[in-house]
Amino acid sequence: MQTTLDEQKRNAAAAAIEYVENKMLVGLGTGRTAEFALRLLSQKIKQGLRITGVPSSLATARLARRLKIPLMADTGALKKLDLTIDGADEVDPHANLIKGGGGALTREKILATRSDRVIIIVDEKKLVQQLGKFPLPVEVLPFGWQSTLAMLRGLGSRAQLRMHTNEPLRTDNGNLIVDCRFQRIADPATMAEQIKTITGVVEVGLFIGVADLVIVGKKDGSVAEKWAA
Repeated sequence: MQTTLDEQKRNAAAAAIEYVENKMLVGLGTGRTAEFALRLLSQKIKQGLRITGVPSSLATARLARRLKIPLMADTGALKKLDLTIDGADEVDPHANLIKGGGGALTREKILATRSDRVIIIVDEKKLVQQLGKFPLPVEVLPFGWQSTLAMLRGLGSRAQLRMHTNEPLRTDNGNLIVDCRFQRIADPATMAEQIKTITGVVEVGLFIGVADLVIVGKKDGSVAEKWAA
């Protein structure tokens, strides 16, 4: 019997939580899949697990507080995390990712690149042979955003400003999100470098060489774990 997408996500999250140990400083991702991890983590805390979480978004922070997950008081003092658990919008065979569907890509990347270990949890639908079908999120400064948009289009994308209730979406950092449709990204590392050279770009949702472990909740109810090479 096939499982639902939510069941696949929950199964992947449950496997990831098994890597959380006492006294860890844990990065908490943003999005539907990461939410499953937070809820399961809350149950472990009720059973005696002692950790401190570092949320990647205001939404994650609000949920963590509701779930009684202890949070780092001063995130500005963050230096190193033991572990980050997060989702992804796409994962290729080399564990490269597209992230940012939830708009938290900059903070998510800060947590991921400060972590000793990064675990990405996804359902099977997020696995792709080549990144790019999911629109690539790019966080940009509001100042001069139209010129930044034009330069992103110059890289061959159909770039559009992300809207929310008829207004430009604002990130937790006060910036804008441009979603770039490439259909295929042949060289993710080079694409990330090209986008980051555009003045006005804050961060790009290509996470290259960041994931240590990808945990996939499968249709048949099983879980597959793949360590990055």
